Amino acid sequence: MKNAPRISIIMATYNRAHFIVETLQTIKKQSFINWECLIIDDGGSDNTKESIEPLLEKDHRFQFLKRPDSYKKGLPGCRNYGLDLAKGTYVIFYDDDDIVHPHNLKTSLEVIETSQVDFCHYQKMSFEVEKPIVENNPIAIAKFLTKADILKVVTQEIGLASCTVLWKKNCFERTRFNENLLYAEEWECYSRIITENFKGIIINNVLYYNRKHPESNTGQYIRKNPIHRESYSKAILLVVQNLKEKKLLSYSLKRYFITISIDFKEYNLFKAILIILELPTFEKLKWCFFYTTLPIRFRFYRIKKTIKSRYNL
Repeated sequence: MKNAPRISIIMATYNRAHFIVETLQTIKKQSFINWECLIIDDGGSDNTKESIEPLLEKDHRFQFLKRPDSYKKGLPGCRNYGLDLAKGTYVIFYDDDDIVHPHNLKTSLEVIETSQVDFCHYQKMSFEVEKPIVENNPIAIAKFLTKADILKVVTQEIGLASCTVLWKKNCFERTRFNENLLYAEEWECYSRIITENFKGIIINNVLYYNRKHPESNTGQYIRKNPIHRESYSKAILLVVQNLKEKKLLSYSLKRYFITISIDFKEYNLFKAILIILELPTFEKLKWCFFYTTLPIRFRFYRIKKTIKSRYNL
């Protein structure tokens, strides 16, 4: 497509007039300039549109759009709408309350094209009130990322956060965000993409700064918002199901899922995981024993750790 942007930035927004202008200004200052920014409003009631109107009028790379009812309310629906509109060869998802490094797009695109991979994962840094110090460091490539690293992706040892990856758009040809999830949707979605054999690269450069505040998705989950907890439990089951279908459920992954299921007893997550796994009777009994004795082992571990700390052992 003639004059099409190379990168499509997709940003869902909801009542963030007090943050979004600063975020958009950091996008406007990107050293790479051939982009479009699709701002998808999720039905907010504040003055977001009015606050960004000057930017929309002066820079037509920014577009403000309302999420249509054919997409469910929430981040996944907004992002899916953005994906269906995106004209770029590459896509990236930014939040509406953060700060973007001025070389975010330039650096991650350069890494993808030089390394001939499908996506680039960079690092982020959190801040609250005091603005972060933006550093310009040489590109530091850490490692390639493939389906063989699925354990590290699922356990979030490799943290593919929603705003820390530049993707080739074709990674989403057969994949969309699950619109029934209101939390952990990117973890579930990105896990599926990794299992589709797309190859990425990790760099150690910090190219994104996420703002910590009580109303963020993460903040609400930390405060044990029941909607977010239920969504996380649903995402876990979807990831388990996908890994089973792809024949990627190792012993370590089974152990991980069963261990975290103990924190979601209200959703009978352990039982639901066993149903998906369809284990032979003996293996099922072994995992039931593992799950039942887990709280005892946790208590023993905490006591042991306390004793070591107290006596400097």
